[in-house]
Amino acid sequence: MSITFHAIPTETARAYQAGQPDAYGLPPERAVSDGNGVPCRHCLKLVPMGRDYLILAHRPFPDLQPYAETGPIFLCADPCEQGGNTAQMPEILESPAYILRGYSADNRILYGTGAVTLTKEIPQASAALLARPDMAYVHVRSASNTCFQLRIDRG
Repeated sequence: MSITFHAIPTETARAYQAGQPDAYGLPPERAVSDGNGVPCRHCLKLVPMGRDYLILAHRPFPDLQPYAETGPIFLCADPCEQGGNTAQMPEILESPAYILRGYSADNRILYGTGAVTLTKEIPQASAALLARPDMAYVHVRSASNTCFQLRIDRG
């Protein structure tokens, strides 16, 4: 099965970059990248050293419900081109491992799908999850802080 990596939607990124409130109703915070581990969830690249970025609360789900996790993400402060929409592993996946977690069509966690997965095994592991008929999509989250990184869909 083929897979596709997806960044947050461009309209969402542009709203945050324009100062719109985050998932908690707060304006995004600004910081300057030290060039070390600041992954933009829109271009799916690391924010270069010396460049401004945003820190904000993001909920990658369409509606509030018990499984709609909210957490911190980073974004380039200036508009960037959306990354992903390909089967190629994005630059931001530079840690040794991540959590993969599967969701149903109604955006609920499918129990038993969450696992810490070596980065090099993400394509195969997510394809195996997406082969299940009850699986709608997979989230990639930080293994250490559980922050949302990106979404994986069938290719």
